[in-house]
Amino acid sequence: MSISKYFWDINENALKETAKILENPKHPQFPVKMVIFLSRCDKPKELFSLITKAAFIDAWPKIRAQWIKRARQSDFRDWWETIYEQLAGGHERARKKPASITPIFFRKFGALIKEARIRKGLSQKQLAHRIGMKQPDVSRIEEGRKNITLYTVMRFCNVLGIKKIAIIPE
Repeated sequence: MSISKYFWDINENALKETAKILENPKHPQFPVKMVIFLSRCDKPKELFSLITKAAFIDAWPKIRAQWIKRARQSDFRDWWETIYEQLAGGHERARKKPASITPIFFRKFGALIKEARIRKGLSQKQLAHRIGMKQPDVSRIEEGRKNITLYTVMRFCNVLGIKKIAIIPE
């Protein structure tokens, strides 16, 4: 497969160098070039003609981190994240999350968010839009299934008018 259809904005020499970089997932510029490629490609078959599925699984965390630096939100990144999760689910090298009980804080916070959202008469989609995230993420947060940052907690509290949160389990 020719990568020129995905790197139309570079000259012939840069295209050759990019092809070499994409052949080596250990190259320091690999995540940068993959972000460009993946933001323009929606065909897993073409990706996996460049690198193996195992190489993609191994490289995805660095690619994702680079993509987040470039753009906080990206539908393409979310789409490729889903591909990664599907592939990694059955892959022996995939980082397995321990089958533990969801931390009590996440469950309590999720219940608090859901209650405040309903009191304000907002749907999950409306809340997600006001906070700047996607509705499925709001759903996972309300269920206590998503690890969240302090910044995310603050965004929810600001939008929903929550003044105090008890984070110590009773």
